Formats: sequence, C-alpha cells, structure tokens
Amino acid sequence: MKANVSQPESPVRIAIASGKGGTGKTTVASNLAVTAASMGIDTTYVDCDVEEPNGHIFFKPEIVNSSQIGVPRPNVDHQKCIHCGACSAICRFGGIVSMPDSVLRFPELCHGCGGCLHACPSGAIRESLERTGDLEIGNAGNVRFIHGVLDVGQVRSSPLIKAVKKHAPPAELQILDAPPGTACPLLETVEGCDLVLLVTEPTPFGLNDLELAIQTVRKLNLPFRVLINRANADSEPAVEQFCQRSSSVIIGRIPDDRRIAESYSNGEMICDSLPEYRPVFKAVVERSMSLARLIRGQKVQPEDTRT
Repeated sequence: MKANVSQPESPVRIAIASGKGGTGKTTVASNLAVTAASMGIDTTYVDCDVEEPNGHIFFKPEIVNSSQIGVPRPNVDHQKCIHCGACSAICRFGGIVSMPDSVLRFPELCHGCGGCLHACPSGAIRESLERTGDLEIGNAGNVRFIHGVLDVGQVRSSPLIKAVKKHAPPAELQILDAPPGTACPLLETVEGCDLVLLVTEPTPFGLNDLELAIQTVRKLNLPFRVLINRANADSEPAVEQFCQRSSSVIIGRIPDDRRIAESYSNGEMICDSLPEYRPVFKAVVERSMSLARLIRGQKVQPEDTRT
C-alpha cells in the first residue's frame, strides 16, 4: 500500500499591472518582491515587460543562466506542395496563404500554432525556430530573478512572455511585472494568476486607464485590487470615488513623496533607501497573500472577497 504523499502547493502568482505606462508598476513590483523576501517568503520576481524590461536596473541580478527563445515558423517545400489551400483554410491569422502557383508566408502574422503543418496532406510544410529574444535567470540577494528581452523588430511579445512564465524559478510567491496597457501582452501575463494589483496614479489619465484595466480583468474573471501610487489629498478623492462606484477595493497607497522619485531615478529600492515605507509594502504583501490563499481555499468568485 502506497503512502499518501502531499504534492507541493503551486506558487502564489500576483501580477502587478496598469492601464498605462509610468504609473510606478515596476517600482511597486520590485519593492513588493524585496519586502516579501525580507519577510521570509521564498520569492521570484518575473519581469514580463519583455519589450522594455527595467526590473534589472533595481535588482542588479547576477545572471546565472541565459538562453535564446524562438517560435516555430512554417517552411514550404514547393516540390511537394499541391496548392490545395488546406494551410490557408486552417490559419485564422492570415500567416500563410496558398496561391494557385505559390505559397505566401507572413511571419509577422504567424502565431506558431502548427495548424498548417498538421493540415497539409502532402507533407510539404516543415517548421523551423525563429529567434524572438533572450531569457535570463539570476539571483538578487534573496530574490530569484527572471526576465525576457524581445529582439528589435519583433512585433509579437506574447510567445516570449509565455516562455518567461514557463521558466520562472519555482517559489512560494511569484511577482509578475506586467507590460502596460490592456492588450495581448497583459492578457498573456495575467493568465493563471491568483491576484492582479492594478497600480494607478491620481490623475485624469491614470483614472481613465484604470477604468479600462478594471474592465479587462473583470472580463477575465480575475480577482484584483487597486493600489494608488503618488497618492495625495488633492487628487486622490477622485480615484476613491470611482473605486466606490465600481466596487473596486483599494489595497494600499504610496504617498506622493519627492524622495521616492529621487530613489527611483537612482535605481534604488524604496524599501532600502527610505525604510519608513517598508510597512506600506509589507501590508500590501500580507493582504495580497491572504486574499490569494483565501480565494484558492474557498474557491470564491473574485467579487465575493473584500480582504
């Protein structure tokens, strides 16, 4: 009789996202990762903003592993091709088009799904890997680190983001630094996450993009919380009123402090250069971890919990 062996719990994945760039998303993600590690939580920082990763500026990691990432692209053997059109028919994205006397490929539209390969009845299609970028894994103190760097000229970042998530070092907590906006790169990042923290700033632009981000995560049925960066008494009430109207819970606030901007400009962690703000990040870590575990354990809907 075999003994019951408990399987290790999968990492708690918390994505740090925003509807626009410049709200302080990386500032929040990096400081939450460092704070969590200082609390004894095994933590990995996952930079999914592969088009413009900048988490390494603050972590200054020691890279221990580097690899190239590619996506499969179809190559056509014109000697075998019978121009039946099966490849065109199965491709939803227009990445390959069968003409009467030739086959046209559009790599920038190809999603690398392999559908044309399996649909071809004459075996005229083979795949080869096309490089899209680099993957780097390392350590920064007690924090594990991984990021992807998309090659210049590549128009699709989602495959590299998927690779970054797949190869992220296992840990009790994974902090995913998401790309800005609400397009496909964000969707790829937040897929499978336990919680999304939406970082906003109390400005008209910030409020508009926060609304778009909330609509997006709600469409995905993902639990989320709002974190206000550069919070101040003059403009913050507009964000608070919007969150009340939209039933969105504010999980924390980072004050509008010039010293924070100076620390960021110098590539420093706020929790290190301004230790009086450590309790702010610690409270967000504790609330986020508690909420993520509560949702996992009770299998409640995202809107049912107000921790």
